[in-house]
Amino acid sequence: MTKDEPPPSPPPRGPDPAASEPLELGQIHTGDCMTLFPRVPSKSVDLVFADPPFNIGYDYDVYNDRRGDQAYLDWSKAWGREVSRVLKPTGAFWLAIGDEYAAELKVLFHRELGFSLRSWVVWYYTFGVHCSKKFARSHAHLFYFVKDPKQFTFNDKDIRVPSARQLIYFDARANPEGRVPDDTWILRPQDVPDGFQAESDTWYVPRVCGTFKERAGWHGCQMPEQVLGRIIRACSNPGEVVLDPFSGSGTTVVVAKKLGRQPLGFELSTDSAQSVRERLVTAREGQPLEGASDPLAGGKGRSKSALRK
Repeated sequence: MTKDEPPPSPPPRGPDPAASEPLELGQIHTGDCMTLFPRVPSKSVDLVFADPPFNIGYDYDVYNDRRGDQAYLDWSKAWGREVSRVLKPTGAFWLAIGDEYAAELKVLFHRELGFSLRSWVVWYYTFGVHCSKKFARSHAHLFYFVKDPKQFTFNDKDIRVPSARQLIYFDARANPEGRVPDDTWILRPQDVPDGFQAESDTWYVPRVCGTFKERAGWHGCQMPEQVLGRIIRACSNPGEVVLDPFSGSGTTVVVAKKLGRQPLGFELSTDSAQSVRERLVTAREGQPLEGASDPLAGGKGRSKSALRK
């Protein structure tokens, strides 16, 4: 070989067997979701919960949260196609997103990717960041999609709550089994003159703050277990597969395991993935979820009976 000749090409390599091998269930897998999705068989997942980066400049350790608008939407469409592929025909898909891209992603997943929108839930929480030149944000959007609007899992009796007819009006006509929670706006407890009813049928769940027992401690965007518990109970059955492509602090996979589902998670950050593994190994099926199912009981300096007065 002369000085100017290029070096010989390496011999061709066959496909990496590990790259096509299906991912093991019950685990958190480290890597980019677009690399890991192809290893999930088509039509094999019952429920996908996605809480992707909001593209608002959050300081992740390995992810750039400052993409251009179109780049972010193109990326969302790419992983959304994979969600559609891996979901069973009767599967459900929940998307958590902030204000900045809620409208665009609703259109993208509903109109462009063909998901059927069942509910647009507003999750209200306290401890929102204080603002001096606009109203303080205290909510996030939870889009509930299904692949087939006529065939899907919705276990309404597993998530029912006492109705206002039962608890406030003592109406004998009230269904003793309660009712499915609303997808409503609600005022903060301190804004209600007559006191906030602890049993109201709302999506009021506080954010996981630094002083909370369930705080994992290493991730700044932790979803409460009670929110995931309601979604997983309603839209999947014991033994079914629940996938989270942006596992973050690992709440989805932990709650899925506690509720007897088969969790599967992706996480880009090596450090976060290892922390989720440690959190997952301590979770047990049947273990109670962290956080009060009645989030207004306790910690307020007054009892539930006082809240009713």
